[in-house]
Amino acid sequence: MNIVLIGTAYPLRGGIAHYVGLLWKYLSRSHDVKVVTFSRQYPKLLFPGKSQEESGDAGVPVESVQWIDSINPVNWIRTGFRVRALHADLIVFKFWMPFFAPSYGVIAAISRWGRETRTMFICDNVIPHERRPGDKLLTRFAFRFIDSYVVQSRAVERDLRLWKKDPLLAYLPHPVYEIFGEETTRSEARAKLRRVDAAMDLADDARVLLFFGYVRDYKGLDVILDAMPAILTKMKVTLLVVGEFYNNEQQYRDQVRHLGIDDAVIFHSDYVPNEEVGVYFSAADVMTLPYKSATQSGIIQIAYNFHRPVIATDVGGLGEVIVDGRTGYIVPPEQPSAIADAVISFYEHDQFDAFRAGVIEEKKKYSWEYMAEGIEELYQQSRAKERS
Repeated sequence: MNIVLIGTAYPLRGGIAHYVGLLWKYLSRSHDVKVVTFSRQYPKLLFPGKSQEESGDAGVPVESVQWIDSINPVNWIRTGFRVRALHADLIVFKFWMPFFAPSYGVIAAISRWGRETRTMFICDNVIPHERRPGDKLLTRFAFRFIDSYVVQSRAVERDLRLWKKDPLLAYLPHPVYEIFGEETTRSEARAKLRRVDAAMDLADDARVLLFFGYVRDYKGLDVILDAMPAILTKMKVTLLVVGEFYNNEQQYRDQVRHLGIDDAVIFHSDYVPNEEVGVYFSAADVMTLPYKSATQSGIIQIAYNFHRPVIATDVGGLGEVIVDGRTGYIVPPEQPSAIADAVISFYEHDQFDAFRAGVIEEKKKYSWEYMAEGIEELYQQSRAKERS
């Protein structure tokens, strides 16, 4: 099968680029796959981070063509015809926010017009975390030209069914990210952090929580910071906050000072290159996701790669991946006391080894082979539906 895969990809950076690279790797085992990415993904004025390009190892060294300018309608038409010239059997779009819906819709419409080419969205979200006027209109426009959908959580499936009547879809859970290397011992990882960053002075027997990834309001960093004083009344714990801030970093630093927890929180407020991700997860005891809203999270799948349990809030599809009491804890959202109780229970009951074993077993469900096979099957269903 001739497949065109469209989305963020190397040399662009981030979790979606990692996802596209891994999907390309596994689909390419049986198919001819071409990756099309952005020449301009976000205008600089709209991008809250420091850079849109990967600064370190590629993770998956996928070859891509940078054809799409996200804000140029003339480019969308031109790209549509360039993609059409590839004579794809299937075009797969990685869709995560309505901003990209106009370009995706135009490219899909031109590419499939008058042909048997099938189009598919892999939906990270249908309803975005941070909503803006026009989101529904833009998303519905793109959906007009899409034949089938992959959803990675039941929460996204429910949202899709609100927006699209009787969609042809497949529920395929987010696979585990496997590009960041292997787990090392906590002592080895902490020794490495001590060598490269004097602020990361973590003793081998320290209790270490990790908050990792781009920091945005919906991810609830403020919630776990509010939980820290209650935790610290019971035991000494260190929270590592690792990732680039997409909103006001100073407000969180001010919150730390106001709460009097300066000695218990370490900030590494920068993007982490792929080759350095593993050391932070291996150094931690447990991953924390105190999200206020979510659909699913690729961060869990990084944690599972390193056999790390997760404490997360019960929003979106997070509870579909974390098995409460076996691979971590699920707690109510926006309740610092619930986060605190979960962290205290984790350490008081010495759950690291038991939860780690649970993660090793649970992660077997989340393979890229399963994702690739599911896409192939959904494509066949789409062809059959079109011909019936």
